[in-house]
Order: sequence, then C-alpha cells, then structure tokens
Amino acid sequence: MRSDFWFDSHGAGRIHGCRWMPEGEPKAVLQIVHGIGEYVERYDQFASYLTERGFMVVAEDHMGHGQSINGEGIQGYFHGGWFTAVDDTYQLLADTRKTYPNLPYILFGHSMGSFMTRTLLCRYPDSGISGVVICGTGWQPAFALPAIIKVVEAVCKRNGETKPNEKLQNLVFGSYNSKVEHPRTPYDWLTRDAKTVDAYIADPMCGFTVSAGLLRELMKGILFIEQPVNLAAMRKDLPVFFIAGGDDPVGNYGKGVRQSADAFRKAGMTDVSVRIYPLGRHEILNEINREEIYEDVVQWIEKVLK
Repeated sequence: MRSDFWFDSHGAGRIHGCRWMPEGEPKAVLQIVHGIGEYVERYDQFASYLTERGFMVVAEDHMGHGQSINGEGIQGYFHGGWFTAVDDTYQLLADTRKTYPNLPYILFGHSMGSFMTRTLLCRYPDSGISGVVICGTGWQPAFALPAIIKVVEAVCKRNGETKPNEKLQNLVFGSYNSKVEHPRTPYDWLTRDAKTVDAYIADPMCGFTVSAGLLRELMKGILFIEQPVNLAAMRKDLPVFFIAGGDDPVGNYGKGVRQSADAFRKAGMTDVSVRIYPLGRHEILNEINREEIYEDVVQWIEKVLK
C-alpha cells in the first residue's frame, strides 16, 4: 500500500514523499533516489515488487520535480543548489531511520539520483545504511567537467539560472539517442519498452526542460563525486552494487559504470560488484526484462542482510 507524506525542504517549499508498506512487518527499508525530469510514482511497480517480498520502500520527489513544486518551487530547479537537494534526500533517510531504527537500510539511486546517492555516501559516511545500489550511473572525463561548468555558469549569468534552457539540455543529453537504430522517438534511449517511452513523453512531469541552474548543479555534483579526496571519505566496508544497461549512454555503454566502480575500489571500498545487462538501455527498471533486474537487486540485498 502506498501513502503520501510531506516535509520541509532544505531549499524551498515542501518535499513530497511516498511510502510503500508490505502487508506484514517490514524486514528492511529501501529508499529510492530518482533521476532528473521524473518523479517517485514512476517506481510504483518496482516498489510493489519489493513490498511483496517484505521490504518497506520510501522515496521523495526532489525539489523542482513531481509534487515538490510548491511555494517557491520551480520545475527543474534546485533552490540552494546540489548539496541542498542531497540534504533533502538525507533528511528522508534520517527521519525514516529514526522511526524504524532496527531495520536494515538500503539506498537505491538511479541516474541523477545515482550521483546524488554517491554524494550522500561521501558527505554522510556514518548514515547507518547497510548497502547501496547504484543504477544507471556514469563517469565524466576530468578535463571536461570544468569546461562544461563554465559554459553553463555563463548562461546562468546571462539568462538567469531558474529559466529552462533547451540549448543546454541538448548539449548535455542531445546525443543519447545516437546509437539507437531507427529511433521512433527522441527518448528511445530510455528503454526498449515502447509503452514506457510513450507514457514518459505524454507525462508533463517527465522529460521537461530543466533550468540552467540545475544543469550547473548537476555538473558540480558529478565533479564533487569524482574527486579522490571526497571518495576517500566513504565508509570502506559498505556493500555497493553497480547495475546498468549495456546500451545506456549515461554510463558510456558500461565503460563509465566500470570506471565508477574502479574509483570506489581505489578509494578503499572492499565490497564493490558490478552487473551490466546486455542491450539494456538507461531505465533498466523499466526495461523489457525488468523482473530479471528486480530479482537480481533483491538477491543482492538478501546477501547483504545475512
């Protein structure tokens, strides 16, 4: 059963959250950290699968996403910046752990949510979580990020950071369909499931043009999580499971995912595993073989909980 709740944002307005409860007593909590240009209810099928197996699931719409656009909220914008949005995610974690202090806690971050999750691991190594699944993540060349940030900052100063910017969005995401043979829509890179792609396109809370300010903060967040000094702060014995599609452009078709995992290992992380799903695109939780991914995630969590 899914229920809604709200809490004050560290940035602006109030944050909308969802909680999915199993029929009996939960055996663990899994917190979903969603991606850019989407919202938590898109994970309803995955959450239902988890609750049927005894897990409690929680998630929040990040600032500027889903129903977290209220008061001063602006669609596709992080009031206060990247770390403020990450602190909202951490607030949900801290509040849930306070309410359920004896339950093991798993983080699951997808896409932009994977970068937010990785930021959280660096900033809050003592959060008390039992494991983390990093889904649809990537790695950017060190030389590229500062240059991109300068371009985006110039646009923010010239046009305002809260305004949507189509050109910048195309700069960041425009090439993602390039390796899809005979693409039917601009969003075929998300999944091979045509119904999911069509639903995404039809949904006004998905795929919108985000602000220049959010793109700047996203790039700054990625820069933060790729610096060795920040990676070194992570809890070394935390179990980490990287999962991604082999045809996911965000992870450079698997290469960026493996680079990320290698960076974790170099930082001293002792329990890092990776699974790349051949032919899978960016949203592997919405892929045509989604139940295979669901089951792999559950099996990994069960091992962590033993």
